[in-house]
Amino acid sequence: MQAAAAYGLLGEKHLLAAFIDMDGIEKTVASLRAAFDDHFTHAFAAKANCLHRVLALLRQCGMGCEVASPGEFAQARRAGFLPHEIVLDSPAKTLGEIEQALRLGIALNIDNFQELERVTALMATSSSNSEIGIRINPQVGVGTIAATSTATRTSKFGIPLEDAGQRTRLIQAYIERPWLTGVHTHVGSQGCSLELIASGVAKVVTFAEEINAAVGRQQVQVLDIGGGLPVNFASDEFTPGYDEYAALLRTHAPALFSGAYRVITEFGRSVVAKNGFIAARVEYTKTSGDRHIAITHAGAQVAARTVFLPEMWAIRLSAFDAQGRFKRGEKIPQDVAGPCCFAGDILAHERPLPLLEPGDFILAHDTGAYYFSTPFQYNSLPDAAVYGFHIGDDHEVRFELLRAEQSIEHVVETSGLFK
Repeated sequence: MQAAAAYGLLGEKHLLAAFIDMDGIEKTVASLRAAFDDHFTHAFAAKANCLHRVLALLRQCGMGCEVASPGEFAQARRAGFLPHEIVLDSPAKTLGEIEQALRLGIALNIDNFQELERVTALMATSSSNSEIGIRINPQVGVGTIAATSTATRTSKFGIPLEDAGQRTRLIQAYIERPWLTGVHTHVGSQGCSLELIASGVAKVVTFAEEINAAVGRQQVQVLDIGGGLPVNFASDEFTPGYDEYAALLRTHAPALFSGAYRVITEFGRSVVAKNGFIAARVEYTKTSGDRHIAITHAGAQVAARTVFLPEMWAIRLSAFDAQGRFKRGEKIPQDVAGPCCFAGDILAHERPLPLLEPGDFILAHDTGAYYFSTPFQYNSLPDAAVYGFHIGDDHEVRFELLRAEQSIEHVVETSGLFK
């Protein structure tokens, strides 16, 4: 923060910026790869942070990329991912997206029986070296956040394993289609316990072996177990760790570690969340009904989940002065509000912090995933600048611009102004 202020990245002319610890990402990926055997392939979920330089760094670190839209696919390709390093997951793939994936050899996870029929028709008239699987919903239940629990009884994702007749229908689908060589699942992420996730993975691994037994050979060779490691937003500690999750999977689904399958993971939030933060200038302070309120330049446009679902997505905040120095002093409950023109644009209610003053900065921790990388353009607020940083052995901070601050002219142009 002090370096950002000293270099003029934060101040009166630069009210809001985001920062990503590039060395931290490398260390996180290293811990992920160290926790699993070599036959595991780790595909980063692009939706968590689709900034070009971040994706390129993750590829340099040895990760693949999981995409769920044409935009994410284009971003992955631009970042250097080769077709065989990409996994396509989406519940709404168009025929064109499927044709492209099969033509290029991208791994494809089929979401439903109607999509299966589309793929079947295409495979009947052409060949493909894509690894093709079906997404299975193990229906193991909901975590503490329903919106991030994808293995509920009525989830919109995948084919439900326990619904009447579905297991038999799925097995028959594999018997009739020898090119179906994968099985995919994703139980959920934030709010889902490791036990819940591991139990869902175990059910799908058992089902894959049931398919192979029915076919009479190892037709299913690829197990895509999704991502979902929850993030600790309460402190700087990285818990749970990938090693803890891997140990639990060894207990629940030992076949994953037998070497008989190629295993794919799709971690996203856990890779980047704790390696990013948002810094926003305090513009005004006031009291209302004896409540201290700080009006800052970070709100729903960079922290939509926290603003709209504060109980589920609470984040830590820290106070800094205008020079980027950590602010000390008596902590007083304060509302930290954003710039958006609606009453609920609040980052935190009654958060104990040193009394904020105009010109100070508020720092929102653990926002490297899903926050500033996918902005919400309420009030036509411009996208914030994003900087990557490295800290050398000499403790000097080096910044690199990852995304430029959006100009007001560009905001106007994107509203449909044609020159």
